[in-house]
Amino acid sequence: MSSKSKFQSDKFKKARGGFSRWLSVFCESCKEPIVTYQKDGPGILKRMYLDRMVNVDTRKWLKSNLECPACKTLLGVPIMYKKEDRPAIRLFAGAVGKKIISAKEL
Repeated sequence: MSSKSKFQSDKFKKARGGFSRWLSVFCESCKEPIVTYQKDGPGILKRMYLDRMVNVDTRKWLKSNLECPACKTLLGVPIMYKKEDRPAIRLFAGAVGKKIISAKEL
């Protein structure tokens, strides 16, 4: 396992209950994989923080929308999450699907 594949443990993780899991996020329309994401705490996936995405260059999503590379469906828009002053992607309802994966699948 590479160092990028380890869970980040910081104040944000602790504020959300102290547990994490890996998600494989995919386009709901065509099932194309988009990104592997570290989800902290319980609840639904409303936004994805750029610092929690692994094995992808997130700089492109700082200024442009998140689109499916295969079908070009608009999945989310970049935001600055003001409560935590962190760049994120606000996901549209029903645009993405997710599957919990193990660290071995990274």
